[in-house]
Amino acid sequence: MSAVTTPITAPTTTHDGATEHHYLNHSSGFLSWALTLDHKRIGMMYLAGILFAFFLGGVFALAIRIHLWTPNQDPEAAWLTNATYNRVFTLHGAIMVFLFIIPSIPAALGNFLLPIMLGTKDVAFPRLNLGSFYLWITGLVFFAYTLFSTQIDTGWTFYTPYSIEAKSAVEAATIGVFILGFSSIFTGLNFIVTINTMRPPGMSWFKMPLFLWALYATSIIQVLATPVLGITVLLLALERMFGIGIFDPALNGDPVTFQHFFWFYSHPAVYIMILPAMGIISELMSVHSHKGIFGYRMIAYSSIAIALFGFLVWGHHMFTSGMADVTTIVFSALTFTVSIPSAIKVFNWLGTMYQGTVALNTPMIYALAFIFLFTIGGLTGLFLGALSTDMHLHDTYFVVAHFHYVMMGGTLVAFLGGLFHWWPKMTGKMFNDAAGIVSGAIVFVGFNLTFLPQFVLGTRGMPRRYASYVPEFQSLHQLSTVGACILGFGLLVAGLVLLHSLFYGKKAPMNPWGGATLEWECTSPPPHDNFSHPPAVGDPYDFANVEYDGKTGGYYKKKK
Repeated sequence: MSAVTTPITAPTTTHDGATEHHYLNHSSGFLSWALTLDHKRIGMMYLAGILFAFFLGGVFALAIRIHLWTPNQDPEAAWLTNATYNRVFTLHGAIMVFLFIIPSIPAALGNFLLPIMLGTKDVAFPRLNLGSFYLWITGLVFFAYTLFSTQIDTGWTFYTPYSIEAKSAVEAATIGVFILGFSSIFTGLNFIVTINTMRPPGMSWFKMPLFLWALYATSIIQVLATPVLGITVLLLALERMFGIGIFDPALNGDPVTFQHFFWFYSHPAVYIMILPAMGIISELMSVHSHKGIFGYRMIAYSSIAIALFGFLVWGHHMFTSGMADVTTIVFSALTFTVSIPSAIKVFNWLGTMYQGTVALNTPMIYALAFIFLFTIGGLTGLFLGALSTDMHLHDTYFVVAHFHYVMMGGTLVAFLGGLFHWWPKMTGKMFNDAAGIVSGAIVFVGFNLTFLPQFVLGTRGMPRRYASYVPEFQSLHQLSTVGACILGFGLLVAGLVLLHSLFYGKKAPMNPWGGATLEWECTSPPPHDNFSHPPAVGDPYDFANVEYDGKTGGYYKKKK
């Protein structure tokens, strides 16, 4: 590990020797953070909260896997009772989806990076940005309440009619989701306005970094789809409190209507989760291959295409719910269509690496892992989009594995790659790259060992969400549990690598990786106003003018 260097609050130094004070030491004290309008501090507070939520969700996930080590045919002898198991997997899913995966990249990394990548001081509405964060905190509080109340056991989807009848904290959880929805909407509105109105002179739409294209497409989904979820969970709460007969079949309601409403949001929400991850991978592939992105316009257009197609395919979650045959055929066809823009991105990333100077450092290891894992997730989705195979695989562990390969193998792995990539910019500290690579390798092995056996379990008929199973499935469940422990250890190593860097890491140069986007033209960490002078706008993937500086150990752009 590196020797102890200057503390994180020390002033930073630019390439030309000027000294600047950065956002971390701009002002101190609890209130200066709690009331800050600085997008960077808000992004860091989001990051801390999101990582806490991820820790909670991960603990619940390990509890599930440990419980499934044995068939647990006798509930009294099991580690978790059947009722407790239902609560644990519900909280795992709800926390991971609503408190971690959806906000992880847009709210944390997006908030920190979007204005800097635009070369501007802040987002369009700084106060709304802070308000969005406190709405997220409020939603977290409601979910925390369910931990200490009667809890919740409906599954993260809150399916009716059980969620109407359940004697648990459904109201608290749905109100939490409703509040989190407003946080997501306000963040999306802020990003759309910022990108539309605050791009600097010379930065046309096709001079923007692809990460910003991904955030823009994500924001469209957040603004258009999230109100549907808000209305749906509000109607569910009203149904429970007043029995007005919207979803309750005993009152002539239709529980399938709830599924249509829920998935009309939740399938676009899949792209709220994965589109920002794709934006990160576009940046990582280009910078760490030190080569201009291959097919820039196609990647940009494919982000918008994914956002639009995402609104048209929700019905593939409901092939077994009794929809008309023609309807299911249409949804199946549309599901196959949405895979095209995703495939375009994968081929273009591979084209970017071709004949590039690929650096196998920590961010790139996570980027390569993303391509492998996301590709498996995408290809296994074809079996669920086909009507004949979905009938057999629906609600089995095949769906669990597919979902995790897309969401965790996609969003989480890309989030970690982006975090390592921009960590020197965010904190001003370099991490131990060898240890970071080891963390990526452990995460990759642990992830595959966890979820590959679940594909086999699903094809053999193992239903998801069950607290027990027939003994024939025990060996595969035990493999999955061993993999989950390895995965958890890899994530712990990644966290320790980043934490260690805060205290013992070397001082980060302005541009440690040789990136050409604007965030690499300010100090590490950035000053309060991001730039001491307006940065020069150019091609974000032009590496011809980026040169290595042996004196600082970083890169800089040659002055034209």
